[in-house]
Amino acid sequence: MSKTTAEDKIKDGLDQLRCHFTWKLLIEDTEMTDLENRVFDEIEFLDTKYNVGIYNLLAYVKHLKGQHKEALESLKEAEDLIQQEHANQSDLRSLVTWGNYAWLYYHMGRLAEARTYLDKVENTCKKFGSTNYYRMECPEMDCEEGWALLKCGGKNYERAKACFEKALKVDPENPEFSTGYAIATYRLDSFNKTIQDSEASCLQALKEAIRLNPEDAYIKVLLALKLQDVGQEAEGEKYIEEALTSESSQTYVFRYAAKFYRRKGSVDKALQLLKKALRATPTSAFLHHQMGLCYRAQVLNIKKATNFQPKGQDREAIDKITRLAISHFEFALEQKPTLEIAYKHLAGMYIEAGDYRKAEDAYQKLFCMNSLDEEHQQEIYFLYGRFQEFQKKSEVDAIICYLKAIEIANPSFTRDKSISSLEKLAVKKLRRNASDIESLSILGFVHKLKGEIDEALECYERALRLSAAGRELCGI
Repeated sequence: MSKTTAEDKIKDGLDQLRCHFTWKLLIEDTEMTDLENRVFDEIEFLDTKYNVGIYNLLAYVKHLKGQHKEALESLKEAEDLIQQEHANQSDLRSLVTWGNYAWLYYHMGRLAEARTYLDKVENTCKKFGSTNYYRMECPEMDCEEGWALLKCGGKNYERAKACFEKALKVDPENPEFSTGYAIATYRLDSFNKTIQDSEASCLQALKEAIRLNPEDAYIKVLLALKLQDVGQEAEGEKYIEEALTSESSQTYVFRYAAKFYRRKGSVDKALQLLKKALRATPTSAFLHHQMGLCYRAQVLNIKKATNFQPKGQDREAIDKITRLAISHFEFALEQKPTLEIAYKHLAGMYIEAGDYRKAEDAYQKLFCMNSLDEEHQQEIYFLYGRFQEFQKKSEVDAIICYLKAIEIANPSFTRDKSISSLEKLAVKKLRRNASDIESLSILGFVHKLKGEIDEALECYERALRLSAAGRELCGI
């Protein structure tokens, strides 16, 4: 057999494998550093029985960075863990690792070794009666795929949830499958806050995961946050207190407990917990973003206490805390440039600091992000409209932004605020010039949106009369 034919045959086998090289994990280049940091953090600080997958993912990330020797070392770690944690089903649990070995050796040009690992997969598939030489359909493989997708960011969450769901249909009492499904559902739910069914499904999944994993402190803090979301804060705090007394996954418990306390209004307590977590994981984009949010909350608290007219020491405190918030948001974005929400918060803090040029840059970066869903686009257009109206003093640009926010038809608090801001701006312009046809038309549009048809018709008719009078004056 010629070398080309042998290589083609190996490649055909590789394409059939179920492993990180064939799961089409959506990872942007700009996310690579943050992903690698999160993988290392999880290995060191998350107490879990399911670490084989994280070493496999680390190997894949190392491969993407061209670090093949380090990738092989990570796969060796995965192999060792399989023997420790799954000795009774090591062949089945090794399929993903062997698949990754085969692909890695193929990319290194070491075809004989690639062939060796393909043979290992083939022999195991035969042993378990698979109809495919190089592919097993079983819940364990679905679970492995789910963990890989879950770790690689929001664009992969729907597929991750589907993988765990599929595994649970075969083995509904499996603690690992239940944990993965609960985490995927929780993360997806944060993207679908307006859907009540999603909330109910998330709560149920988290409670089921805790039933099957009663000592899992990480799941407890996620459940606490979800209970807080649905107005059951007191019950949520019980889970937070339980988790904080546990020795398990403390770094992760601190970060989510901090989020819980910040949202409760206990900002100082949140900061204490975040600082503890940062000592362990100083490059975490999540933690720096949360630190920035705490300082942002402190700024708002001082402004409210001074009736939004801070002076003297209060003004100095705001300036100092604003700089702290900015530094944490900036660091979070250095680690993870795709963290859209951090750009929004950073823009707000730049505005607070009076740095409108940097605020403009932050908004423009947001507008360039293709991954923004309609809900976030709507909010960004509204906030940018406020920036144009009150900081840049550009009423024309503000109107354009409010209209773009309103064009996104899904009902929301942000859309209502955009309609209200557009109305106030049109009324303000008409006070200055009662014959402003554009402002009359805008006001008519606002009345129409609010279902006030008579008022809308009155504005449109006035605008038409003014337009006709203008044409007569011009002799048209």
